[in-house]
Amino acid sequence: MTNKSHNLSATAASQSGYIQGSLKWAIACTVSLGAILEVIDTSIVNVALKDMQASLGATISEIGWVITGYAIANVILIPLSAWLGDYFGKKTYFVFSMVGFTIASVLCGFAVNLPMLVVSRIIQGLCGGGLLAKAQAILFETFPPSEQGVAQAVFGVGVIAGPAIGPTLGGFLTDSLGWRWIFFINLPIGILAVAMALLFLPKDHSSKQQVKQKVDWWGIGLLVVAVGSLQTFLEEGEQDAWFSSGFITTLAIMAVVGLALFIYREMTTKSPAVDLRILRYRSLAAGSLYSGILGMGLYGALFAVPLFTQSVLGFTATQTGLLLAPGALASAIVMVILGKLSGKVDARLLIACGAIGTTLVMNQLATITPQTGTDELFMPLIWRGAATVLMFLPLSLATLGSIPKEAVSSGSGFYNLTRQLGGSIGIAVLSTLLAQREAFHKSVLLAKLSPYNLETNERVDQLTGLFQSGGSDVTTAHQQALSSLEKLVNQQAAVLSYADVFHFVGIVFLCSLPLLLFLGKGKAGAKAPMAH
Repeated sequence: MTNKSHNLSATAASQSGYIQGSLKWAIACTVSLGAILEVIDTSIVNVALKDMQASLGATISEIGWVITGYAIANVILIPLSAWLGDYFGKKTYFVFSMVGFTIASVLCGFAVNLPMLVVSRIIQGLCGGGLLAKAQAILFETFPPSEQGVAQAVFGVGVIAGPAIGPTLGGFLTDSLGWRWIFFINLPIGILAVAMALLFLPKDHSSKQQVKQKVDWWGIGLLVVAVGSLQTFLEEGEQDAWFSSGFITTLAIMAVVGLALFIYREMTTKSPAVDLRILRYRSLAAGSLYSGILGMGLYGALFAVPLFTQSVLGFTATQTGLLLAPGALASAIVMVILGKLSGKVDARLLIACGAIGTTLVMNQLATITPQTGTDELFMPLIWRGAATVLMFLPLSLATLGSIPKEAVSSGSGFYNLTRQLGGSIGIAVLSTLLAQREAFHKSVLLAKLSPYNLETNERVDQLTGLFQSGGSDVTTAHQQALSSLEKLVNQQAAVLSYADVFHFVGIVFLCSLPLLLFLGKGKAGAKAPMAH
């Protein structure tokens, strides 16, 4: 069966180099399945950290490395995916990544202690990094420009919906079967994806002969230092009070110095591990920068909403996941519709509509109160899902669709890297902003609660009387009244800080609009202009 598929793959390409017939859609489903697994596993563990912590006897900071280790490994491998695919062969590398990801998932499920779980997650992240960028590159190399919209829509459904599906699925599995099953669930899906890859992906050519140059170990090492330090800085900075910590300061210095040396190395060596020269294409440079902003909005907003519902509204993980699920479904529906319309409308116009729509949604979310419920959040999250798609799909086509076919693999790696880093930057910035604004609003509210303020005294007397009617003595009732008032202040400060965060995300998207002037129109067959 496999040999037959290889023959089919070899003869299915047209003179233009694209795959023809039903095989191309089998390839699209195969690589998209791998990408979906990687994206879901980025967020699926978030809702199970408390259960993991109790099961493995870890502290809060220690269990956080289950997320941090995966994220660091992921962002290190994404920019290397183009070189690894060229060196080992696209099919070989994709299958290897899929097998490694599946085995690492099983090891995570069987982890008996924290070190085993963290190491397994790092392996999972290293293998997962090769799935996301390589999947998108394979699609661009498989489908002709006229069909890229639908192909990228298939891929985009998983990337957009994954961050919302992850907590939903993770909450359900953790509550019903236990946290280990959030990893075991990958086994049957991973086996299916490997079988499909072996069956449908075109046979590798002798690409290793084309990249027989010396391996750029210095470039790889500097990339590990630069990106690894940056990702750790972003993941751990908030809880370590940023630059008041010597560890975080050291990471920042290592990231800056490592990045500078990495750029110098890759621009001067004959066989770079990461081809930075592809940024000469203006659409790729501008699109990658905008991809970082999109990552901030996509992952940052999905970070803030669950945090608000669970910490302020008291939602469970499952309830929060179910709240996000309709928005993910809306994304999938709009993605399919937009895929069929792509190439007929200027991508920049669609992205602008998505950015403005996201700003309006963020302003609507900023009207939250302590009494906000599912009904008030339902439609804004639906519109957020739809608006995100208006940016994601046209941006992918405008950024990667017009660059030469041979540059797509490297371009896809860089493009996906900026989105992942944008998400990490967004979460780090929003976490810090949330803490600072909550402290600010709390200080303002407490300043108004003076014992000389008539309204404050009346409120305390009302609460004291309420607790006395419940059976408490005068002294106890008074203490309960003060404690209740403090809780109200903390709750109101939290709500106001979340409103500030939503306003901030909206402003960022509005300020990003001028970048669209540097993008191409994203239409089939368009050529990417070079920067001068």
